Amino acid sequence: MKIALACDHGGLALKLAVQKHLTALGHETQDFGTNTAESCDYPDFAAPAARAVASGECQRGVLICTTGVGMSIAANKIHGVRCALVSDLMTARLTRQHNDANVIALGAGVVAEKLALELVDVFLATEFAGGRHGRRVNKLMALETEG
Repeated sequence: MKIALACDHGGLALKLAVQKHLTALGHETQDFGTNTAESCDYPDFAAPAARAVASGECQRGVLICTTGVGMSIAANKIHGVRCALVSDLMTARLTRQHNDANVIALGAGVVAEKLALELVDVFLATEFAGGRHGRRVNKLMALETEG
């Protein structure tokens, strides 16, 4: 699976750990930056990564900043992206099963590296349940066109 990765300065160390982990598992990653610890603006990195997921260039995305909040808000501005901020295993699983999330956001100041890697693993391994959840996801996607 090809995974889009992006972070701001607050998420750099965790992004590098996630990238190493995903590569070791055989996934391909596309890194949308940042690659420096200098202060930067998270939308500049979240948006291109989210666009890559929305277009199908990447199958999923992992975005990281200090809290994950900014990255998740930025990603959800991109049509076709369903990004969830996750910090526990149940949410990582259910956001795939129930919401068909294609991107997750992590807070490097919120979750430790070991938990972050587990969250990514659960997110990538979980399939969308469909059924009644499909109807709900379709309603979510229709909201994007209402304006």
